[in-house]
Amino acid sequence: TQSTWGHNSHSAKMMQQRGLPVMVFNTKQEREKGRKAQLSNVAAAKAVADLVRTCLGPRAMLKMILDPMGGIVMTNDGNAILREIDVKHPAAKSMIELSRTQDEEVGDGTTSVVILAGDVLAAAEPFLEREMHPTTLVRAFHRALEDAQSVMEELSFPIDPMDRAAMTNLIKSCLGTKFSARWMDLMCQLSLDAVMAVKTEENAQITVDIKRYARVERIPGGTMEDSCVLSGVMVNKDIVHPKMRRRIENPRILLLDCPLEYIKGESKTDVEMTGAKDFNRILELEELHVQRMCNDIIALRPDIVVTEKGVSDLAQHYLMKANVTVLRRLRKTDNNRIGRAVGATICFKTDEAKEEDVGKGCGLFEIRKIGDDYFSFFEQCVNPKAVTILLRGASKDVLQEVDRNLQDAMNVARNVVFDPRLVPGGGATEMAISQALIRKSKAIEGVEQWPYRAVAEAFQVIPQTLAQNCGANVIRVMTDLRALHATGGNATMGINGLTGEIANIRELGIWEPYAVKVQTLKTAVEQACMLLRIDEIVSGLSSAKRQASGAPNPADAGDAEGMNMANFEQ
Repeated sequence: TQSTWGHNSHSAKMMQQRGLPVMVFNTKQEREKGRKAQLSNVAAAKAVADLVRTCLGPRAMLKMILDPMGGIVMTNDGNAILREIDVKHPAAKSMIELSRTQDEEVGDGTTSVVILAGDVLAAAEPFLEREMHPTTLVRAFHRALEDAQSVMEELSFPIDPMDRAAMTNLIKSCLGTKFSARWMDLMCQLSLDAVMAVKTEENAQITVDIKRYARVERIPGGTMEDSCVLSGVMVNKDIVHPKMRRRIENPRILLLDCPLEYIKGESKTDVEMTGAKDFNRILELEELHVQRMCNDIIALRPDIVVTEKGVSDLAQHYLMKANVTVLRRLRKTDNNRIGRAVGATICFKTDEAKEEDVGKGCGLFEIRKIGDDYFSFFEQCVNPKAVTILLRGASKDVLQEVDRNLQDAMNVARNVVFDPRLVPGGGATEMAISQALIRKSKAIEGVEQWPYRAVAEAFQVIPQTLAQNCGANVIRVMTDLRALHATGGNATMGINGLTGEIANIRELGIWEPYAVKVQTLKTAVEQACMLLRIDEIVSGLSSAKRQASGAPNPADAGDAEGMNMANFEQ
């Protein structure tokens, strides 16, 4: 091996001395370097931003997307649209991930963050073409981001999360851009009631887990006005025996995570029987085991037993004789929510259940039929910490979109509970930040001044897009708005999203949570900086394998922005 290595290294030295190229990488790999890679990333980011640009503001257009399973998604939610889009360029995939991150962090602003990131990258394009180093651009962008956050701190003002009128106005600002704007008051009440119900405070730490404890049940049929927040939990289950009670007032509820049936072998069980009586003895033991579990349960005098596992026919018989209602095979999450709502503790063995494990916080248990399904309602709970939001509507598509809007509204209310500060909406905050940064840019020395100023102007894309989606004269409106903000003292002047005219946002009452706005700016600028620092795209697949797998060819990625957009629109 040493002799072979020595021979190869000697050959490489000889080739270098003769001026012949030394091939280090696989020649079949596709590589894209330097400015070409950076400009291709900028083009991909602009293409993704242009895709959702018309989905911003109250006059937003809807997108209809066919998913791979043949279903239809109709929405103007940026995350829901980009989640269904199939893209090939790695930078475009990164932009889609940006929207998902925003949705997980604050739940709103998914469209704004993609548009802003696309425009910040577009602002860097002329500097890249003039051979300015990306590190200089990134340094200027980070400096602009820090200054933007300090300006936003000055614009923000506190709000009392317990003030229901102020919180309702805030949620209306969020829902004004959504499909469910026509049911604005109802949606505000639903989201606010749900968030305040699941809010818990322990050791001076506030927790609002709407994902786990505020479940939305979508049931087609009825009208949207029939929707409500139950003071308890609803599950899609019926009783296991027809003679069990279907309505119980002030029930005692026992929650189990164990099967009420004889123990089955894990994989293979061998039993050796020597006489005819052995078979009967085995059956007796099984019956005794089930009877012992039922006696343990009956000793606690519960009215309802809920278990995540199965219930045998024999157990149903014993419990029905004791006038106990049984629900079986519930999901773990549903069982947890029932426990939070009624104050019960889930037991893993019947012989270990105690009186304090029984839930007594439910006022009414009732089974109702809605459409073709039976639902079990645990209602009128005393201070429930888990709720069910019952949504009714004309069709599944309408309910899905209303559900997405409701999640955004609940996230907005949750954000204000954690960080009770607001900033002006309607593009006023972005324009105020833009003008403040333009004034600060004059004091910056060196080449950093120009990319810093370019980022400041890129922030104006939000009010510009709002005006554009209203069909207003964008150039005239933006010129007037810039002039108002340049004079100072007009930080609350923005765009009326319904008419496209300049308006005082304070008078319109359009506010946004500080947490959403600052997360949007930070995510967009940091994403732009990350993409600018990429100077080479290397594809690990050879050309033949790439064509077989349908993976992207980096060399084709940056041909033209128009081609990227055409691919998306197809």
